[in-house]
Amino acid sequence: MNASLFFNLNLTIIKTSDNTLSVHSIESFGTHDGPGIRMVVFLQGCKLKCLYCHNPDTIDTQGGTEYEIEELVKRAVRMKSYFGDKGGVTVSGGEPLLQAKNLIHFFKRLKEEGIHTNIDTNGRLLNHPTKELLDDYADLVMLDIKHMTEEGFQYIAGAKNKETTFNFAKHREASGKKMWLRYVLIPEITNTPELLHQLGTYFKDYQTIEKIELQPYHKLGIHKWEALGWEYELKDARENTQDEINEAVKILNTYFKDVKVN
Repeated sequence: MNASLFFNLNLTIIKTSDNTLSVHSIESFGTHDGPGIRMVVFLQGCKLKCLYCHNPDTIDTQGGTEYEIEELVKRAVRMKSYFGDKGGVTVSGGEPLLQAKNLIHFFKRLKEEGIHTNIDTNGRLLNHPTKELLDDYADLVMLDIKHMTEEGFQYIAGAKNKETTFNFAKHREASGKKMWLRYVLIPEITNTPELLHQLGTYFKDYQTIEKIELQPYHKLGIHKWEALGWEYELKDARENTQDEINEAVKILNTYFKDVKVN
């Protein structure tokens, strides 16, 4: 395994002033980041370096722009008429839970304004601020499942799965609050019948999982890796055929009540 994949493991929690978040970018009318129309706040920094990451410029903990939380809340409030009954605010990344302490303040303010809150996360942080955020302020969690085996996780994410995503899922399940799963389909790497059945078997009894979203593998982010001077190690991986996508949906439909292909 390329040792460069592990360059980010020793990063600490991102520190900003109490009233700000380190933001990479903001999307005003997201339609693929949770229910309804959403304001999506992409936060800067991640402790993983996933081989298929299509936003590698969000990985470095430096380089984000500090936004006042109240400024972000005001932007969300101005969009409330577009959110309707289902929409709201999603925080993504990078890995948003690196800023969990400040997200508590952000989500608390959003809840005071009657705005739905959602976290898109890899689930590898489960400290006290994260638990408070999950249990008290996050209406929805979208949890990214990288792989069902330790070897596969390390290959994709460049990190050992010590703070396991599965413990995060168990905590969310115990809270009784809503969760979606996300899973990238890479032929022969994550998209095999064995792994899909393993995924379904593991989560089939979870009551909080509303749906699983499948993301067929694509190479749209290669130019970003090249711009950063990084080697894109999945350049030889192929995209899924439609038959492979259909078969993945068929398998997972036996375990989950809603399977969506993004």
